[in-house]
Amino acid sequence: MRKRRQKVILEDILIENYAAEGKSIARIDGKVVFVENVVPGDIVDVQLYKSKKDWAEGFPLRIKKLSDNRVTPFCEHFGVCGGCQWQMLPYEKQLEYKQQQVFDVLKRIGKVELPETQNIVGATETKFYRNKLEYSFSAKKFIPENEFRQMLHEGKDTESVTNTNVAGFYAKGVFDKVVDIHKCWLQAEPTNALRNGIAAFAREHNFSFYDFKQHAGWLRNMMVRIATTGEIMLNIVLAYEHETNMQLLFDFIQQQFPQVTTLLYTINGKRNDSIYDLTPQVVYGKGYIVEKLEDYQFKISPKSFFQTNTKQGEKLYTIARNFAELSGKEVVYDLYCGTGSIGIFVSGLAKKIIGVEVISEAINDAKENAALNNIANTSFYTGDVIDICTDDFFEKEGKPDVIIVDPPRAGLHNKLSEKLLQIEAPLIVYVSCNPATQARDLQMLGEKYAVEKIQPVDMFPHTHHIENVIQLKLKN
Repeated sequence: MRKRRQKVILEDILIENYAAEGKSIARIDGKVVFVENVVPGDIVDVQLYKSKKDWAEGFPLRIKKLSDNRVTPFCEHFGVCGGCQWQMLPYEKQLEYKQQQVFDVLKRIGKVELPETQNIVGATETKFYRNKLEYSFSAKKFIPENEFRQMLHEGKDTESVTNTNVAGFYAKGVFDKVVDIHKCWLQAEPTNALRNGIAAFAREHNFSFYDFKQHAGWLRNMMVRIATTGEIMLNIVLAYEHETNMQLLFDFIQQQFPQVTTLLYTINGKRNDSIYDLTPQVVYGKGYIVEKLEDYQFKISPKSFFQTNTKQGEKLYTIARNFAELSGKEVVYDLYCGTGSIGIFVSGLAKKIIGVEVISEAINDAKENAALNNIANTSFYTGDVIDICTDDFFEKEGKPDVIIVDPPRAGLHNKLSEKLLQIEAPLIVYVSCNPATQARDLQMLGEKYAVEKIQPVDMFPHTHHIENVIQLKLKN
């Protein structure tokens, strides 16, 4: 260990294992060091940016020896755009580390007795698996540090290169510059053709690209949704109305990309990119697309939440349905039901589905999806579970035999966990996109529930994200 310019640098450090959230670990004199952008087996010099008594965090200053586990990333933008952090790992290794992550957090945080964890369900398709992607248009191009230094060394004008209209993803940790993406491997065509074609057309016609720091410019974002049914939705986000430019752009899209079945635009004059409080306008088409899971159809509008990986989503829901152990007699409560996808997916084996969700637009979609599938045994309610699930409500709809929860990354609210302990449903299926918060919730639910089954599912190949399904049964 030595210090350089007051910065602690650890030399020739062997990365021993994977930790979580995309970081790996090394151990130095009994101290655990979490390192990003490396894989087990690498030997690196690590610069620390945080150091405590028992642990530290750092990044690789240089890699002295590459791990035998590494493979060559297939994307030219790997390591720059911030996505697909694990392309340098063989997929089998990715699955191994994700399985390890689930087991480790459940044991370390959950502190409840666990059954044997089933082998993770991997993805059949590890490229072009996303049904939804969002791109940003920017007046500022991101230049990687090594390229930037080389340009300075060669005396090139870095400012003129930075001030370039580009389309892609915001660089990791940078809010005002976008990586110019040529080909993204996350979503099937015509996603790349759309992004590159629209960007080229906009540059040709001198449309202004958005400057996030100055909050100026016209062309902001685009969202592409591609369904397995063949339907394609494109939502163009603009900073303000400009009738001439809009007509030019929309005519171009309709002529050059006839496979787009519905085109929308959204005006966003705010200082953030969120469109959930805005209203998309239909240019042509239905204004939504229809996706299928098994034989169930789901209407997806521009602001709908839907599982981003359709084929893996089908596997995830199948596991949840199997864990529910339905016989046709059960009243099933689908909490955090969103647009009703899980409830509808399991409805054929249940007596009744009760969906609860705080977002009213999602409940409207859930009701439409139930009608679309001619399902009569579902009821959906807008509101907080704490307020809705009262004794009077149970008397009306029946107490749940099975509860399915699929919360956001923050996990269950403490009050909901307390409510679940009060309700005492015989069986709970907990679907999680964050095993760490799931483990925390299990510790609380462990007062009355035992974990019977655990099934990790990989929804996002080449990333560190992992979904996990757990079956809980009321203790005797």
